[in-house]
Amino acid sequence: MNRARLTYAQLDAAASQVASGLIANGLQPGDRVALSCPNLPCFPIAYYGILKAGGVVVPLNVLLRSREIEYHLQDSSAKFLLCFEGTVELPLAQLAKEAFVQVESCEQMFIMAAADQAAMELDGFPTLTSLMAGQSAGFDYVQREDSDIALLIYTSGTTGYPKGAMLTHTNIAMNAMMGQALLSMSNEDVILVTLPLFHCFGQIVQMVVGLAAAATLVLVPRFDPEQVLALMEKEEVTSFAGVPTMYIGLLSVQDADEKFDLKAIASKLRINISGGAAIPVEVIRRFEEKYQSPILEGYGLSETSPIACFNSLERERIPGSVGQPVAGIDIRIVDENGKVVPTGEEGEIIIRGHNIMAGYFNNTEKTAETIRDGWFYSGDIGRMDESGNLYIVDRVKDMIIRGGYNVYPRELEEVLMTHPHIASVAVVGLPHDVHGEEVMACIVPHHGMEACTGEITEWAKERIAAHKYPRVVQLFDELPMTATGKILKRELREQLKEMV
Repeated sequence: MNRARLTYAQLDAAASQVASGLIANGLQPGDRVALSCPNLPCFPIAYYGILKAGGVVVPLNVLLRSREIEYHLQDSSAKFLLCFEGTVELPLAQLAKEAFVQVESCEQMFIMAAADQAAMELDGFPTLTSLMAGQSAGFDYVQREDSDIALLIYTSGTTGYPKGAMLTHTNIAMNAMMGQALLSMSNEDVILVTLPLFHCFGQIVQMVVGLAAAATLVLVPRFDPEQVLALMEKEEVTSFAGVPTMYIGLLSVQDADEKFDLKAIASKLRINISGGAAIPVEVIRRFEEKYQSPILEGYGLSETSPIACFNSLERERIPGSVGQPVAGIDIRIVDENGKVVPTGEEGEIIIRGHNIMAGYFNNTEKTAETIRDGWFYSGDIGRMDESGNLYIVDRVKDMIIRGGYNVYPRELEEVLMTHPHIASVAVVGLPHDVHGEEVMACIVPHHGMEACTGEITEWAKERIAAHKYPRVVQLFDELPMTATGKILKRELREQLKEMV
């Protein structure tokens, strides 16, 4: 199942068996089902099986540790957990098991195993194969309303613990139709999917859009530049999407001209998409020169399903712009009072349209803060020119984007504060040539205690997902604060500039 070529008929049959199995085990319409799986065929099988059964998919980042998995299961009140068995380097099922036993609301965990004995190694947890066994491959689907929730995508936004953005069937269907039209996607396309499917970008812009167009999807569990180029050549890939670091990686492959037929790759590669962070104009120039294939940049968030703004092949692209609002979407730039600023001036980006989430799961307070009079307040700073092109300037939020992944300082700070030698901590982002930003922890040790930066990094690595833990740790005697005791991160960043 995980190293296979599947037809659409086979995918539909397998998803139907998952749906039947979940219903046989007590799934009711609207129940949440957590899904932890890398880019393997069992991801779309489980994903569409959950939706066919009338459930709500709760995709989990495969880099989460057991403490973080436990939080997501608790917060979403997930009834089932479908988890890939993992590897020695990424023991997903073992971590999931540790979390599962702590969560009363989660009734059953099923392991996506290459062989059924993997379940026995984890105290008898059943496999996805056993869930599907004897179930009908001809199951249709449980009827749901357009406004019903289909996905619970976790995003932390600004501060605090991750929040579940509720995306409806309408949100996803409209994004799929828009994506298909914007990218001129058809059943002749071959889409290379190396963006993680648990993330909104890869999941909807590639998987859902691609399947809606009946395209061929080539799933890659882990980004490796040489493997990607090899697959582009072998599978005659026409469409690729990635975060800027992936494009940098593809340009950095040694002796690529000798190892691969770059002319053959370029002759098939029709379109490329970049998102997750701003891509340097020089990277776009070098990639397009080498592969004779355009990179289109867009803008969106999990809360916007995700497409909000996109460049188009039919319009001239302006360096630094993420394009124009897509059909049915309004974007405004406003000041701190919500008043529209003059064209060309900077302000907060707010968005309205069919792509806006239904709200945050069980969090009416944060929903009310974020969605006001139908407008979603992004927390991002931008400007718009006279032609309606949007430019992302900065972020209001303290969120760090490392390699396209969101890293939320407060979540890390709360974990780091449990270290016995740490009295105070502030997590900030440092500019980084490859990752865009690197995670840095600024630490004040308890009086009389010595803190070793290397030991703190290793300690954090055991408790925080691999893409989030601080690679850089700096010790301070004190951190800049307001009179009320709030750490002044802007002033801290200025101090760091002088130190570097």
